[in-house]
Amino acid sequence: MFNDDDTSKTPRNDSLIGNLTGYLDTRIDLVRLEIQQKVSTIFVGTIHGATLAILGLLFVIFVSIFAGLALNSALNSPYWGFGIVAGFYLVLMVLVLVGVDKTAFQGIANKVLKDTIYKSDKRQA
Repeated sequence: MFNDDDTSKTPRNDSLIGNLTGYLDTRIDLVRLEIQQKVSTIFVGTIHGATLAILGLLFVIFVSIFAGLALNSALNSPYWGFGIVAGFYLVLMVLVLVGVDKTAFQGIANKVLKDTIYKSDKRQA
């Protein structure tokens, strides 16, 4: 009724299983490399953005100090220049809090992330 010779031991099946495991190993390595590349890109972008943010903050601080000192000199006062600069930042903060909606920032974030994610995905759907 049952055949005694086992067909799972044929060289063809061994070759097929070997090819399949090789294919799976290659796919796993490919996914690992893609993840490593994306993590590397995110890391470099984060470091670049943080460096730009720190340098931009330092620039704003020193320009503000310069503007305050220049206004102090122009107004012949030891403190009015810094008060004017602080008032400028207060008005700017109120305008951002009241006038700018979060959806504007969300739209910018969506556009930036969509462009970077879909452009970096090279696989065909």
